[in-house]
Amino acid sequence: MGSPEVVALMLADGRLPTGGHTQSAGLEPAVRAGLGAGGDRLTDVAGYARDRLRTITRVEAAVAVVARHITVSAATAPRRGSRPDKWPATGDPRLSPADDATGTASRAAMSLGMVEAAWAARTPSQVMRGAARRQGRAYLRLAARVWPDVLRYLRNDTEVARPVVVGVIAGVTGLSAEQVARSVAHDDVQTVVSASLKLLPVDPADAASWLAGLHDDIERLVTDVASLTEIDKLPASGAPLLDVFAQNHADERMRLFHA
Repeated sequence: MGSPEVVALMLADGRLPTGGHTQSAGLEPAVRAGLGAGGDRLTDVAGYARDRLRTITRVEAAVAVVARHITVSAATAPRRGSRPDKWPATGDPRLSPADDATGTASRAAMSLGMVEAAWAARTPSQVMRGAARRQGRAYLRLAARVWPDVLRYLRNDTEVARPVVVGVIAGVTGLSAEQVARSVAHDDVQTVVSASLKLLPVDPADAASWLAGLHDDIERLVTDVASLTEIDKLPASGAPLLDVFAQNHADERMRLFHA
């Protein structure tokens, strides 16, 4: 399977063929709304990324951690030739029928379909849900080539939220809960910082310093979510203004980023 550390580096690489270059983590509509206006408030970008870490990204990192836990539990559960008594009857079409048949379930009260539903309930913006599921589909396509064991748990022909897919990838490749949470958090901050270079008159060295300055915030997020194993304990932190920005952005006729 390879080194978990190398897998973590791969997931943090913006050159992955997952459509990450089409995303700004909502920075583009925020800039349209006045963030960093006139170039004299460019440090607002770091504040924006920090706000995402405390809200949207916190939820996504937690979802990935729980999805990883479910996957690891399923992979280590006793194999049986028929459906186990405690398999959660979600009826979710995105769960692989092969996984159902072999009985590699995690726990009675958990399933990846339930995690997806919990994530959706915590992501009120239809635009954000759509963007995350399209990225999840891209990650699944990548996983089918690189980490095919992921397809034991998720179908490769459906759209599943990106944090759920990343969590399953973490589970089958041996990433720890801390590693997957850190990967999700770093990816979000890096997306914001990278987009700022295209949207604002930013010195790349300043952009790198913003990312470095958010390391403590990333580690606090990792500490907060890494121990999660239950869906009911997922945080429900929201950012309503960012939801509004995302909706407005979807209606724009001219834009640099998809989301």
